[in-house]
Amino acid sequence: MSASGGTKAIVAALAANLAIAVAKFVAFLFSGSSSMLAESVHSLADSGNQGLLLLGGKKAKREATPQHPFGYGRERYIYAFLVSIVLFSVGGMFAIYEGYEKIKDPHEIEAWYWPVGVLVFAIIAETFSFRTAIKESNLLRGNLTWTQFVRRAKAPELPVVLLEDLGALVGLILALGGVGLALLTGDGIWDGIGTLCIGVLLIVIAIVLAAETKSLLLGESAGADDVKRIEDAVVDGETVTRLIHMRTLHLGPEELLVAAKIAVEHDDSAADVATAIDAAEARIRAAVPIARVIYLEPDIYNEAAAATGTNPSKTPGDADH
Repeated sequence: MSASGGTKAIVAALAANLAIAVAKFVAFLFSGSSSMLAESVHSLADSGNQGLLLLGGKKAKREATPQHPFGYGRERYIYAFLVSIVLFSVGGMFAIYEGYEKIKDPHEIEAWYWPVGVLVFAIIAETFSFRTAIKESNLLRGNLTWTQFVRRAKAPELPVVLLEDLGALVGLILALGGVGLALLTGDGIWDGIGTLCIGVLLIVIAIVLAAETKSLLLGESAGADDVKRIEDAVVDGETVTRLIHMRTLHLGPEELLVAAKIAVEHDDSAADVATAIDAAEARIRAAVPIARVIYLEPDIYNEAAAATGTNPSKTPGDADH
């Protein structure tokens, strides 16, 4: 994901959520609707989340240090994980608490035009934000389904904004349904039920985000397409005759570590091997520009050992060639 594309979607979501949060809170003050209070807290939490994503993107740009020699690219994963925690605790749990309180002690919604008007405005604003996130995501999504894009994306910002905006739109519809039913029936319990549904929705989205960002924090390999490009680029058929095995790891959304053992001829000189490694590194970087950290170990290919296969649980390089 390009940084500019992610930032554009985040800023659009931040602007929409700040405006919506203020409008929802004003509507709550005039109407007393618990759905509006839950939604105002939801929008405020979303605004904070977008701030966290922007902060994570800024911190990730810091230069590598002796203490952190591979840089700070994973800061973006950490802050995306914090977003899921905020969404779960501040958004989801508060909405469930507020919904429970409203069901236990329902009261009639006053000045109904405030919540209805604000919800319609919020739906329009969130639709604009969601449209921006979809447009930016489509530049990178290719032939992937939306589910595949969220699960496979190495840059967390767009999937986070997409899920947040989707949750916000569905939450607004639930809030509008709860307020509408409360107005039609004269029973405020429907407002509380709508609030409970919003809370459950936010918790589900938070759990999905937490699971995906946890995988990124643990360390994911390059995508299948990038792995294939690297494999094709390593071997030149002359000095480098075979790729024995390879490991890849995302140090950040836009920085990839490649570690591989390559086969060279047994009678090649040290100078020939060094030249071949430099050339292979250049080919890898040309094929996959985000492959910025590359370690290639030359070895003599052993067909009998290779037939036993590579065990991912072993330390790379342990007698598997």
